[in-house]
Amino acid sequence: MLAMGSEEWELYPSCIGSQVIEYRPISEDSDDDWNGDVAVSLDAVLPDDLLEKVLSFLPVASIIRSGSVCKRWHEIVHAQRQTWSKMVPQKPWYFMFTCSEEAVSGFAYDPSLRKWYGFDFPCIEKSNWSTSSSGGLVCLMDSENRRRIMVCNPITKDWKRLLDAPGGKTADFYSALAFSVDRNSHQYTVAVARSNQDPSEYYQWEFTIHLYESITGSWVTPFTGVLLGWRGGDECVICDGVLYYLVYSTGVPVNNNEHCHCLVMYNLVARPNHTSLMSMAIPVPCALTCGRLMNLNERLVLVGGIGKQDRPGIIKGIGIWELHNKEWCEVARMPHKFFQGFGEFDDVFASCGADDLIYIQSYGSPALLTFEINQKLWKWSAKSPVSKRFPLQLFTGFSFEPRLDIAS
Repeated sequence: MLAMGSEEWELYPSCIGSQVIEYRPISEDSDDDWNGDVAVSLDAVLPDDLLEKVLSFLPVASIIRSGSVCKRWHEIVHAQRQTWSKMVPQKPWYFMFTCSEEAVSGFAYDPSLRKWYGFDFPCIEKSNWSTSSSGGLVCLMDSENRRRIMVCNPITKDWKRLLDAPGGKTADFYSALAFSVDRNSHQYTVAVARSNQDPSEYYQWEFTIHLYESITGSWVTPFTGVLLGWRGGDECVICDGVLYYLVYSTGVPVNNNEHCHCLVMYNLVARPNHTSLMSMAIPVPCALTCGRLMNLNERLVLVGGIGKQDRPGIIKGIGIWELHNKEWCEVARMPHKFFQGFGEFDDVFASCGADDLIYIQSYGSPALLTFEINQKLWKWSAKSPVSKRFPLQLFTGFSFEPRLDIAS
């Protein structure tokens, strides 16, 4: 059952009412005189399956709101029905909150209707938790206890905590989270990549991959290796059965490799026990800051800030690249007018995406920019209801696909 009440779908700045209206069916044999004020409910003319079909063409926010029309519509909307798996494809939403130690709540942006909704995100406790989304579900990893991982559907509020992940007890390591949902079976895979420094060798880092399969409900550790001159980070993604992971130079050149960032790959289907990840590493297209990997319809996309040559900490623009046959192809660069629209822009920003939509947001501003990769179209979102209350206030967020037909 859906757990969302209409009061949780507060449309900014107006409210969605929660009154359920009971319509009286109109009988053909009624002796009442016809007049234009009589309300005719679809209950009188449409069977359940056709009404469900009609509702399935609406945006997901409109479907939820339609549950307030009458008792019958409420039952249809809040039932677990196969109809919702055949809904019109929904563009990914963006959840925005401020970086604080308070309980996590914020606003979700719907790009189809260009509206913001007041939104309480289930089970996430702090804004600095790691997140990864796929197929209507969001996977979350506790930033303090990195063995603690949860999976939820933000729309239905269904969620569960997984078995504790292996490792995650050491304080001085990097952990990255990736998540992938099979759209047909609704089974999912969670990948946690951990990188921990060898205390006796500064340039040597242990790298481990842990996998959770929902079909088995258990964790396995298919790969453990060593990175020489490289360390892991917090950025990885699953795309077409392969785990892609960004690694960073420790400042010690290895095999005359002068690149600061590289992309390594691990095949989640074959799962080789022994392989040299760095022998197949792909350098990033240029010196980047805040590189982010994303799966857009099984296309691997990289978004990153392009640093100035004389001031690497200050970026001069943001680029988007797609991986083709192990080579990066530039898709677009953010036009200067949009880059300036963020105001003062440092090297730290958030970017994420799904389907064909990419979101970009500066940590210092609630402004949100979208990029449709198929149409190569840049567009500002509707004005965010989140406002900046003090100079050092930070903003961040992540995207997810709104779906009614999938559970954790």
